[in-house]
Amino acid sequence: MLEDRFGRALRDLRISVTPRCNLHCTYCDPLGAGHEEPTGTLSVADVHHFIQAAAALGLNAVRFTGGEPLLRRELPQMIENARAVPGIEDVSLTTNGTLFRRRHRELMNAGLTRINLSLDALSPSSFARMTGGGAVAQVLDAMELALSLPLHPVKINAVSVRGGNDDELVPLGRLSLDRPLHLRFIEYMHLNNADAGAYQAAFIPGREVKARLEEALGPLTKVKTDPSSPARVYAFAGAVGTVGFINPVSEPFCSHCSRMRLTADRKVRPCLLTDRELDASAAFDAPDPVRRLMEVLQDAAHQKQRVGDTLPALRARTMIGIGG
Repeated sequence: MLEDRFGRALRDLRISVTPRCNLHCTYCDPLGAGHEEPTGTLSVADVHHFIQAAAALGLNAVRFTGGEPLLRRELPQMIENARAVPGIEDVSLTTNGTLFRRRHRELMNAGLTRINLSLDALSPSSFARMTGGGAVAQVLDAMELALSLPLHPVKINAVSVRGGNDDELVPLGRLSLDRPLHLRFIEYMHLNNADAGAYQAAFIPGREVKARLEEALGPLTKVKTDPSSPARVYAFAGAVGTVGFINPVSEPFCSHCSRMRLTADRKVRPCLLTDRELDASAAFDAPDPVRRLMEVLQDAAHQKQRVGDTLPALRARTMIGIGG
């Protein structure tokens, strides 16, 4: 098992296959700066070699992200290759869901294990405001379709933004009552280079979201979960699904972080909330890329910091350029 210098075991890969997206979410990339394919975008072979290197070091879970990963035509081949790598036990996808109906058969045939859907609001007007004009009906259709497929658990990611979707939090939480969904309310992180004052005004701590849900829907009971998971998971009495809170700003979980990230332009990023990156281009292009990438991953693990920086700061990349 690959460990960093603080004794944290690294098991999970996040691979961003494109910074392109067909939505313009306010908390991710409000200016559209990441909506172009960068020079040196990861190839299918690059992704395969990176996963082979990671698996050789003991990492066993892969999640494909973006931007919107379903904009990559080759994504099913990447998923199929990942499933074929010895040691990889879980291959999942984070998507906004808008293209899921169109592409779900090829994803399932490739061996997709699980799916995370981004859904920040249920009302069409609030969803359009949060996403820069997106249609919530497409995502709700993707949610119901995913529930009908062997992709359990289906997770729903909602970023809580004051003045954006704070009136949608209770309706979203209500989804867990009669559907086997795992709702996850995520604190808004300063990864979009928003004005610091505007960011602080829009930030909602997870404890406030939890209090609002309990006031409207009743008490939440803690659910046992993987200690390395970023979500603190609960359930309402009699609910079919669960509600989780991912609070990287108000309740950092850095001490349990098990993740390593690869950006779409071949950079290995040890931490979401710090700008440190290792350019792996030379390793990808080497005659023996798997061995060289193992060395890059070991170096990245050594450079992984104890804690991330949650304070408002000007970032070298916004969220869309890093990958969710």
